[in-house]
Amino acid sequence: MSSTPQNFAPGFGVYVHWPFCLSKCPYCDFNSHVRYKPVDQARFVAAFQREIAHRAGLAPGRKVTSIFFGGGTPSLMEPQTVGAILDAIAGAWTVAPGAEITLEANPTSVEAERFRGFRAAGVNRVSLGVQAMNDVDLKRLGRMHTADEAMAAVAIAASIFDRFSFDLIYARPGQTPKAWKDELTSAIARAAEHLSLYQLTIEPDTMFQKLFDAGKLTMPDEETSRALWDVTQDVTQAAGLPAYEISNHARPGAESRHNLVYWRYGEYAGVGPGAHGRLITNEGRLAQATEKHPEKWLDLVERETHGIIETEVLSEEAQGDEFLLMGLRLKEGIDPQRFVALSGRTLDAKRVANLVSDGMIEETADGRIRVTPAGFPVLDAIVADLAA
Repeated sequence: MSSTPQNFAPGFGVYVHWPFCLSKCPYCDFNSHVRYKPVDQARFVAAFQREIAHRAGLAPGRKVTSIFFGGGTPSLMEPQTVGAILDAIAGAWTVAPGAEITLEANPTSVEAERFRGFRAAGVNRVSLGVQAMNDVDLKRLGRMHTADEAMAAVAIAASIFDRFSFDLIYARPGQTPKAWKDELTSAIARAAEHLSLYQLTIEPDTMFQKLFDAGKLTMPDEETSRALWDVTQDVTQAAGLPAYEISNHARPGAESRHNLVYWRYGEYAGVGPGAHGRLITNEGRLAQATEKHPEKWLDLVERETHGIIETEVLSEEAQGDEFLLMGLRLKEGIDPQRFVALSGRTLDAKRVANLVSDGMIEETADGRIRVTPAGFPVLDAIVADLAA
């Protein structure tokens, strides 16, 4: 980690996965589950406390720079549940002054009313899953809220939290570049500092995949998808929220610090059902994954003190590949010397030169390598080329 310049230091993050949702969205392949009986939050808190203590035993003495409650729908948690988990993290490690503490929320009116409780518990940033700003598309996406409810929740978030973000999904069935430009312009007027803008993709084992395979869902063609991408970059750039990562846009200084831990290939503890982590121990960099099924995870933690079911000591090659995969998503790019430190090899100079001459990547004055605006739409191919 010492080879990382201070201004690009990833920090140490804690990811907390709350796996429950009110309903399963048809496009979603995340580890989320619907329960028709109240969740025993006290029992889950006790399990989170045990798992946090276990991770601190693996990675002691860290200073936590960011905490992220993801899901699922973390805003279904009681504020006291969030507070108890934050207390457990503070008891296990040192939490840096001013650490970013984010909670994902669905913008239903019921959950919006909890925002003050989350703020009192220690959350200082919320990320709202708006996804679309018209009721027709929200219904098509399986969302439980209306556009009016979403904007009301955004307004409440803005009144309670200094920092907030919201998500939109584009390249939706039937969406035109003109309609997306208008919607995005409207969104930016309500977004103080940060937007996450994701192109809709058909994920395996989702309801959308079944509909797509049955010919009941038509996606934008390649030309339209590219036009929608271009609109996204142009409109956000002009409004002062340029992309700092392939799907994330922020005013300078307002980037998601927690997500930067991932993209800068930092160290993070993942707790909760289906959470992933990367911890640096005496054995090396560990890739960890926990049991996905909530009740099985709960039982496992109560028996074993943790829910980890996969632990892999990453090889130098695997670390180099992950570093490229994550770091090249960022506008700031990567430090080639850190690639050498992680992977034990240098990037192929000929491949780098070819990609530079093709206009896909560029080398900065301080020696970093970053993907160009022309290269981002074919990022996967660039990463595969450099990793080969």
